[in-house]
Amino acid sequence: METLTFYGIRELIPGPRWRQLFDATWTGYRTWYLSEGESRRPSVELARRMLNRHMPELTDTWERLVELTAGDEMAARMLTLYDPPRFLPGCSQMALTGDTPMLIRNYDYRPDLCERVVFSSAFTGRRVIGSSDCLWGLLDGMNETGLVISLAFGGRRGAAPGFGIPLIIRYVLEVADTVADAVAVLARVPVNMAYNLTILDRAGDAVSVFVAPGAEPEVFTQCAATNHRGTIPEDPDHAQRFRSVERQQALFALLARHPDPDTAISAFLRPPLYNTAYAEGFGTMYTAAYRPEEGIVDFIWPGSRWRRGFDTPDATHVAIYGSDSEPTAV
Repeated sequence: METLTFYGIRELIPGPRWRQLFDATWTGYRTWYLSEGESRRPSVELARRMLNRHMPELTDTWERLVELTAGDEMAARMLTLYDPPRFLPGCSQMALTGDTPMLIRNYDYRPDLCERVVFSSAFTGRRVIGSSDCLWGLLDGMNETGLVISLAFGGRRGAAPGFGIPLIIRYVLEVADTVADAVAVLARVPVNMAYNLTILDRAGDAVSVFVAPGAEPEVFTQCAATNHRGTIPEDPDHAQRFRSVERQQALFALLARHPDPDTAISAFLRPPLYNTAYAEGFGTMYTAAYRPEEGIVDFIWPGSRWRRGFDTPDATHVAIYGSDSEPTAV
């Protein structure tokens, strides 16, 4: 049985807590950012210009983050997340749209590359909570208007100049209120790789959206996604290796049964949705269940559950891996 500690941070404007996160993770992020050579990464001037052009509402926060790093130029470049190295998480995700709207997702990745931070903020004046990545991006999250979004790799090979998806997730939650708003944002912000995004709002509207470099977002009414576009993989070898079709079919079958929230969550804690190939970057780090009507998110592991809200104070939670027990309902 293995354990990992997750950290809950509530800091409305980046300050001492964010600086602690930077100090704890910057060596690893710098290594990742330069993994293909410094010449492959954009200059700080280009990165700043792209951020100002496509996500101007985030510029003030980015400048504050750079100040907190004491003006580190490499950190400034990386924090724009413009044209970063590749990022290919596994993941399964779906939205329930019944009486209790909920977005549920499994984040599948390598433990040593998972930030393990749930950050509650108000960087632009709007409350946002979610799973932190790349120091201020998000893997999944929710804003105070009830918009929820999560990401999964989309299964299409290749990359192009554009923004890393964690910062795009952050941006959507900072400026959008509804599913329609979110799709409009995705249509105008360039992304560097292909991803599936599952989006839910407080009204119960939900879609999955496939985004890729140089392409218009494709909106699918099936509110479930794994690691391929639509229902037919463009890269069959990748899909087979990560059982992408099998997991998507399991999600479709689950949705067809119109499950209650706890039944749906339990399914995410069992194969084929729950995965344990951690050394291969395909182990379930957490299950997240976002409830937009209540403004809360439950992070769940076999054996434990951790609830966070916009105003929940700083805390830690020890996640247990390898237990056969399931958490009790809440």
